[in-house]
Amino acid sequence: MRTPTATTPGSAAQRHDVHVLGHPQGPVLLLLHGFGTDQSSWNRVLPALTLHHRVVLLDQAGAGGFDATAYDRTRYSTLDGYAADLVEVCEELDLHDVTLVGHSVSAMIAARVALAAPDRIRQVVMLVPSARYTDDPTSDYDGGFSTEDIDELLDTLDSNYLSWTATVAPMVMGNPSRPELGEELTASFRQLHPDAARDFARATFRTDSRALLAEVSTPVLVLQSRDDALAPDTAVRDVVACLPHATLVSLDASGHCPHLSHPDATAAAVLAHLAPPGHRS
Repeated sequence: MRTPTATTPGSAAQRHDVHVLGHPQGPVLLLLHGFGTDQSSWNRVLPALTLHHRVVLLDQAGAGGFDATAYDRTRYSTLDGYAADLVEVCEELDLHDVTLVGHSVSAMIAARVALAAPDRIRQVVMLVPSARYTDDPTSDYDGGFSTEDIDELLDTLDSNYLSWTATVAPMVMGNPSRPELGEELTASFRQLHPDAARDFARATFRTDSRALLAEVSTPVLVLQSRDDALAPDTAVRDVVACLPHATLVSLDASGHCPHLSHPDATAAAVLAHLAPPGHRS
């Protein structure tokens, strides 16, 4: 059962529709959904994760139950704004020894939180991360997309958001033999307000987090999926190379949303590699 936190008006918990569930005294897992989804995207992995852990769920700016009156387009023009929100939630709930699990772009948000609040974050799990989505010819970096690809993607988002979701969501999900998953992600994308989607997309696809990752001293588990259209093997391995203390695990899963398409494999990988309390590399 989900237990909402105190709903003090204007609080971080109220603003982000925070829910806490699972073992009340267990180690804390804070789950960060990616672009176009909300906290419900974790539903399939919750039975495994909540058995022995205290799981904190929230909706990031513009998604799900986030308080729309608190949306600030300037704040959310960069990933730093999203990270600041999460630090505020950790402080308000007085969370310590937290394992941050960040999907997709939220892996880079989690890295920023780990740097901003190292006394609260024990470790980070990056699920299908990429530190830079565009290629960088100056360093022979292969992010999977050219600058022109990203420009076209963002232009299409601006001109026709509904059409964009119908095209992009199935590509992101992968698993073409299971079209119902692509339809589910398309529906999720369409619940995000187009303005918030535009802001988050630009913050996602225009950001280069490679240098920042080199500063992260927190242990990091990096989970990789096959046939991932957004986080190809080259990008994921570059994330691992940038991090001082990283472990790479290849999931028996495909597509960019393995917590949706392959929840058992995803939850098992997270649980198998969680460091015991008090441990730091």
